[in-house]
Amino acid sequence: MTTRTIAPLIRDLGVPTVPGRLAALHQLVLQSPAPIVAQALGFHHTTTQRHHAAAGGTWNRYSPSRNTL
Repeated sequence: MTTRTIAPLIRDLGVPTVPGRLAALHQLVLQSPAPIVAQALGFHHTTTQRHHAAAGGTWNRYSPSRNTL
């Protein structure tokens, strides 16, 4: 199934999809640095930074250049 086919079915059941997606993204940026989440999920880094700020995260000292493998 794709998101196009499953989203209407979920909405028909009364499950709000957008708030759930936003809550999941907020939780992810609290657990991992926003740039890592952005790269993993294909978001722009400013999008995950905004969600990080809204979620009240503490990854403000993360520097990807110092933590490369």
